[in-house]
Amino acid sequence: RLYQIPFEMPDCEGESETRTLHLVGDFSAPAEFFVTLGVFSFLYAMAALVLYLRFHSLYGENKKLPFTDFCITVCFAFFWLVAAAAWGKGLSDVKAATRPSSLIAAMGVCQGQDVVCNAGTTPAMGLANISVVR
Repeated sequence: RLYQIPFEMPDCEGESETRTLHLVGDFSAPAEFFVTLGVFSFLYAMAALVLYLRFHSLYGENKKLPFTDFCITVCFAFFWLVAAAAWGKGLSDVKAATRPSSLIAAMGVCQGQDVVCNAGTTPAMGLANISVVR
């Protein structure tokens, strides 16, 4: 939800005044999907572990239970792949929206003839990249 993040921009008309701008975009859905799937995967893994350890004889005697477990695991693996791809796309969108050159281009104060605008630092995205790789 980048639109909730404010940042200060100098107002060249008044030397000491600043204007508050907000970033553009809402890329929270892929991240929420990724986290929700992770929580459901964890809960299913805990339930399966209880089934394997506590009710081992039931798991061995019932022929449909292992097949059902396999099908649920395949579904989770597929959705995990989809969630990782969605989170990767969401991250690339966040990077594009927070790129210093994009922000400077969107600032009206930087569009003047004799105005030179530059970004202080490039945002560090290393941990965000690692979250997609994992």
